[in-house]
Amino acid sequence: MVLSVQKYTMAAFHYRKTLSRAFSFAAASASLTKTLSTHIAPCSSHSLLSRSLQTLAFRSTIAIPNLGISSCPWSIIQHRDVSVSASELRPGNVIEKSGRIYQVVDAEHKMRGRGGAAMQVVFRCIDTGNKISFRFGTDEAVERVFVEEKSFTCLYTESETAFLIEPDTFDQLEVPLDLFGKAASYLKGDMKVRLLLYDDRPLSGSIPKHVTCTVKETQPHVKGISATPRYKKALLDNGLTVQVPPYIENGESIVIKTEDDSFLSRAND
Repeated sequence: MVLSVQKYTMAAFHYRKTLSRAFSFAAASASLTKTLSTHIAPCSSHSLLSRSLQTLAFRSTIAIPNLGISSCPWSIIQHRDVSVSASELRPGNVIEKSGRIYQVVDAEHKMRGRGGAAMQVVFRCIDTGNKISFRFGTDEAVERVFVEEKSFTCLYTESETAFLIEPDTFDQLEVPLDLFGKAASYLKGDMKVRLLLYDDRPLSGSIPKHVTCTVKETQPHVKGISATPRYKKALLDNGLTVQVPPYIENGESIVIKTEDDSFLSRAND
């Protein structure tokens, strides 16, 4: 059994390499898919298959099809690396460089006079958390790594940590609040959030675009005054200060647009 799985896995890999030299990438990928489905799928319950296919996915650039393996890790069914030009990098993207994994924090297009255009990119090293800056030519190739996105429910926050739970599996996860950036101020119990993960390591988090908050303190609205300001400051229950219309009173629930902390409406409107 073991020898059979190993033999067909390695044979399929070398078969794809041979075909890719003679035919198109699409033909090679299709042939590998057929080989895997025909020879390996019948013994997919064996744990060695999952390990063998994972190794194969790392070494090849195609997505392995669904062969009915319920325990297949996410890495098997995704492209691990894709070459893109540096000009395509955006905040949140993840790349591999010199054997390390980095997440893009900021990417800025700059002109270098006679030297042409360049991309100044600030990365965060996934392993150390340190930030580092690289300069690329706009057409320089970089290896982009694709990540997994998962939904979680926020249980509560404490100090600098958010405690999350995955709704389907009930697995609990503790992540630092800074994964959510400035949006961490809006985190509260029962809020649905999303995490980007690479090999089960959280890279960044996001919250809903619209959240409901309670006005803790604001100036009272005085009726009959014609020259009332268009907006006034309001302190929310999460500690943030935002601009709200003059008719909003203390204790009201309002909807805030989290991307720019702007007032959207009353919660009941």
